Amino acid sequence: MDKNAGIYIAGHRGLVGSAILRNMQSKGYKNFILRTHAELDLTRQSAVDAFFAAARPEYVFLAAAHVGGIMANLTCRADFIYINLMIQSNIIRAAHANGVKKLLFLGSTCIYPRETPQPMREDSLLTSPLEYTNEPYAIAKIAGIKMCESYNLQYGTNFIAVMPSNLYGPYDNFDPDTSHVLPGMMRKFHWGRCLNRNNMEMLRQDLDARPVKGVTGEASDKEIVDLLRKYGVSAEEVTLWGTGKPLREFLWSEEMADASVYIMENADFADLKPEGKEVRNTHINIGTGTELSIRELAGLIRDATGYEGRVSFDASKPDGTLRKLTDVSKLHDLGWRHTIDIKEGIERLYRWYNNSINTPRKTIKR
Repeated sequence: MDKNAGIYIAGHRGLVGSAILRNMQSKGYKNFILRTHAELDLTRQSAVDAFFAAARPEYVFLAAAHVGGIMANLTCRADFIYINLMIQSNIIRAAHANGVKKLLFLGSTCIYPRETPQPMREDSLLTSPLEYTNEPYAIAKIAGIKMCESYNLQYGTNFIAVMPSNLYGPYDNFDPDTSHVLPGMMRKFHWGRCLNRNNMEMLRQDLDARPVKGVTGEASDKEIVDLLRKYGVSAEEVTLWGTGKPLREFLWSEEMADASVYIMENADFADLKPEGKEVRNTHINIGTGTELSIRELAGLIRDATGYEGRVSFDASKPDGTLRKLTDVSKLHDLGWRHTIDIKEGIERLYRWYNNSINTPRKTIKR
């Protein structure tokens, strides 16, 4: 890619898109085409078509998506399939219609069947039923893979799909109702640490930075404590969803960004296309190839945050898929490997989180 080429990053304010933007800026890329959701609604085909026709990007990172954890996926199933299908379909179609040289579509490893052999190879896609809790989201992402493959085969485009494992990092979503497991767990332990040390001022800073259900740092001590208790957090105990037994793989978001840019610079659809009449599974897993249990994850986050109370698990809540480990052989063959392990990543993220809320508040009489 030419350093002055026009590059559109869809979703540049999110966890994934912001990491890609920072990575490319550090490598000398200069000509970014960026739009916020308020400026461009990606679910509206006419708006997307008009944007591409006017902006004429040469390269596209499709990082925009409607995402969330188990609770959000279970309760907003229609939103997850509809919004993601619309975003993907509009951008991929417009990219072809306007001569985009290369597009990178970012999906998720939840595309793989619930009972697929581990570690999960790219060719295990569509071999058996999906995990029920996130099936609508997974189906949308599978459709994105097939759109990229289909446009490449019919029109000769150069659209590549990558499937990152569970991501975490700066600018993640820490909302207790919609976050993924790692940032959601980190915030719970942070709350527990504050209560454990009777540091209500830090809790108020936290809620000012990221209000929960309309509750900010202006709330009374009782309102804040009652809110946190609804999420299983007290000075004495933090309760987490599930049994703690599922195994998960986590990738630092800035490393995912580096892998994504590396693939855009060094791989083409022609490199990924298998020989033979049937072209399938041309996507690439992006991950670490290592895993740990949710219980072990909780231990690392508890240590990083300094929480000293009890940790319990609510087995009445769903676990989701019991294991999701990626086979990253294809990625390694292309020449990229991760370097940041989960312990270091958690410590980095908690430092970032504290810095993001460390704003002194005006003293208010209560």
